[in-house]
Amino acid sequence: MGGVMSDPDAHVPAADSTSGRSDGVRRAPPRLLVVGCGGIGGVVAAHLLEQGHDVTALTTNVGIADAIHLHGFRVRGETGPGTVRGNVVRSLGAKDRPFDYVLLATQPPQVEEAARNVLGHLAPDGAMVCFQNGLCEERVARIAGEGRVLGGIVAWGASMLEPGVYERTSPGGFVLGRHDGARDPRLDELGRILEAIGPTTVTDNLAGARWSKLAINCAISSLGTIAGDRLGVLMRHRFIRRLALEIMTEVVAVARATRVRLEKVSGTLDLDWIALTEAERQVAGSAGLVAKHALLLAVGARFRRMRSSMLSAIERGRTPAVEFLNGEVISRGSDLGIPTPINAAIRDEVLTVAAGRHRPGMEYARALFDRTRDLAAGAQVPVSAVVASASAPAGEGEDAESAASAESASDVVSTAGAEHAPHAPQAPRAPRAPHEEAVNAADGDEPRDGPGAAA
Repeated sequence: MGGVMSDPDAHVPAADSTSGRSDGVRRAPPRLLVVGCGGIGGVVAAHLLEQGHDVTALTTNVGIADAIHLHGFRVRGETGPGTVRGNVVRSLGAKDRPFDYVLLATQPPQVEEAARNVLGHLAPDGAMVCFQNGLCEERVARIAGEGRVLGGIVAWGASMLEPGVYERTSPGGFVLGRHDGARDPRLDELGRILEAIGPTTVTDNLAGARWSKLAINCAISSLGTIAGDRLGVLMRHRFIRRLALEIMTEVVAVARATRVRLEKVSGTLDLDWIALTEAERQVAGSAGLVAKHALLLAVGARFRRMRSSMLSAIERGRTPAVEFLNGEVISRGSDLGIPTPINAAIRDEVLTVAAGRHRPGMEYARALFDRTRDLAAGAQVPVSAVVASASAPAGEGEDAESAASAESASDVVSTAGAEHAPHAPQAPRAPRAPHEEAVNAADGDEPRDGPGAAA
């Protein structure tokens, strides 16, 4: 077991001693276990410790554990808590008291093993909380039981700059819910705890929110891995934006076949709207396509620093989570008879990069785009039109799609920070960018700002 850290000179505010559930049951403040001390887990643990909560952080990484033990959780940036000291362990002992909430902040490939390892330390009325991208609640429910699993969609980004040193790279909060949509007083209690990190909402449609986020992650994280660059650079390329639209269209089709009602991401980014209609898949260009490309340009400008967490995992010699993203869509699509050829091609190329058989790069991504044109033309993805066709057609070439030019995209992005930004508009009006919470790398390894080549 790792050591316990303390700082006798540090002022630690006391947690609310009246903390309790909305069912009126009073009890001692909840005990929290954060499993995984990467970008997301480290920032979560630091903020909760700074608020005085009873937090233990668990990491199996020796270097991270040693760094935190010696120096504390060091969170850089104006909004971070600075250096915070607390408990960090590499394993749990049989005599450890049970935890009320186990916050699973590992990468998706490690989440099931992590859940099994700590299940015996979960209080009888406690809950495991999945912070991963993908549909991990279902996997963890098979281990802990559905009634002991909550979902937490992370709508902000963070990176670990070095062991124990963290940077929060975008603001945002959490969406909490149960996979079955049931009301649960633990969601309200957990929401109050996590408010110290960012705005928290409770949904009765976690599946719809998860699938919408999955569509975004399947496009952004996978393409970022193959092209090897940040989101801002990626979205300047028309062929990358087209691939992203095709990927998300397939995910939407599978979600609909699964009878999932998709939620708008942060209340603004409508996946039903952004999915390509059959007409948009066939024609050379339309005002609807211009609007969708404009939205992606605006998103790229707004979140230009974002970098794929899967690419970061590969660089650290770890297994990328592609089977939990694109692979999940492929598997479920196959079961339902929904073709997902673009996601399959993307998944295969991510695995090629992970195996070291090809280096990521924009030329590599362009070659993939060229190879998938027959697949894109041949796949019949049953996504119905949800946006009225516009009267003024425009070509889908670089010039037409850059109706969201640098200037117009800047205008779009300037409204994105509003707390209640409007919904994605109907074509042909250029859409506003989603709220800043919309497109993070939820398992959250992102780089610092640096030079980026223009498209």
